[in-house]
Amino acid sequence: MDKRKIVKNVEKYVKAELSGDPTGHDWRHAWRVCRTAKAIAREEGGDLFVIELGALLHDIADWKFAGGDEKAGSKKADDLLRKLGADEGTINKIKEIVDDVSFKGAGVENKIRTKEGMIVQDADRLDVIGAIGIARVFAYGGSTGREIYNPDIKPKLHKTFEDYKKNKSSSINHFYEKVLLLKDRLNTKTARKMAAKRHKFLEKYLEQFFEEWEGKA
Repeated sequence: MDKRKIVKNVEKYVKAELSGDPTGHDWRHAWRVCRTAKAIAREEGGDLFVIELGALLHDIADWKFAGGDEKAGSKKADDLLRKLGADEGTINKIKEIVDDVSFKGAGVENKIRTKEGMIVQDADRLDVIGAIGIARVFAYGGSTGREIYNPDIKPKLHKTFEDYKKNKSSSINHFYEKVLLLKDRLNTKTARKMAAKRHKFLEKYLEQFFEEWEGKA
């Protein structure tokens, strides 16, 4: 099994599949997550081959864009990795990461259990926090017809994945329903350190947003 060749072919595939996506789940998101995951792994350890593949493929068929199919991504990853000659053990590890990496609601238990999965999840969540994360929230919201903000609709901390999937709230509410929660739900010490500055920027942005909304700034 030529690991470098597999990674390069996966990169090529993901780039072809996700380039031009307008929702914030594009090729560059996968690329950033992979880069960040490798940086975390340098401090935390783990199987770099699994981490790279998991990061590159984590959004290859997100349930949000696959008719709600929670297994669409792992099915696609399975098909690709088999064609590229990956071994069964690696394929199963990647499928587990793809299935469990996503945030599924404030009250839903995190199922990530491997070090590699935790690192990929942390890298993915870091891309939701901070300046890029803000841009991605509004890119996704606009692509799905969400209002920027509606003060008549209050944020909801979803107790089940089904409730979270049905959520039609505003983009600003999404910060309170997910993004602001992530700093304290990261798995690794390295990621928590990286998140601190981004989280403060996010809080400052929301403070400025509401001052402008109220005409005070």
